[in-house]
Amino acid sequence: MNNQRLKKILIELKEMTVMIFCIVLFMTFIMSHNKIPSGSMIPTLNIEDRLIISMLPYYYRAPQRGEMVVFNGPDEEKWIKRVIGLPGETVEIKDGNVYINDEILDESTYLSEKGISGLNPILDTVVTYPYTIPEDCYFLLGDNRLESYDCRYIGAISQKEITGKAIYRVYPFNQIGKLT
Repeated sequence: MNNQRLKKILIELKEMTVMIFCIVLFMTFIMSHNKIPSGSMIPTLNIEDRLIISMLPYYYRAPQRGEMVVFNGPDEEKWIKRVIGLPGETVEIKDGNVYINDEILDESTYLSEKGISGLNPILDTVVTYPYTIPEDCYFLLGDNRLESYDCRYIGAISQKEITGKAIYRVYPFNQIGKLT
């Protein structure tokens, strides 16, 4: 009887180990969970929102304009911003509006007003305009342009630094849903 019980415990331990291993693989290569630490994406995302991040899209395709991506920020923390400019494009900010290749960018789906993309005079910038985005890099901005520390101040982000796409909000519970 003791042998039978020991065998049962070993089987359960093996199953639990396999399950934990699968969860770790899933959370490492497919999905992750992020908490929004700042107000740089308000009103789209608020401080303390919890998101599900998918790492799958960028294994097989490049980020697209308008997507919210997670990347390794200069402080080695995970940051989330919106893709504004693509590799090789020229970005310019004039009168608070973003221009891509000399055409004003329509941001009406995620910004409530025009003319708010100017620089914060308190922050130092490494970007001079017009700015041509290097190959394999992206120009990312926060939706809360007046409070976001983003590519206007740190330069373009390499595609290899982009780790995932924000796909779903799971908290607060009254705002659960797919992100666009």
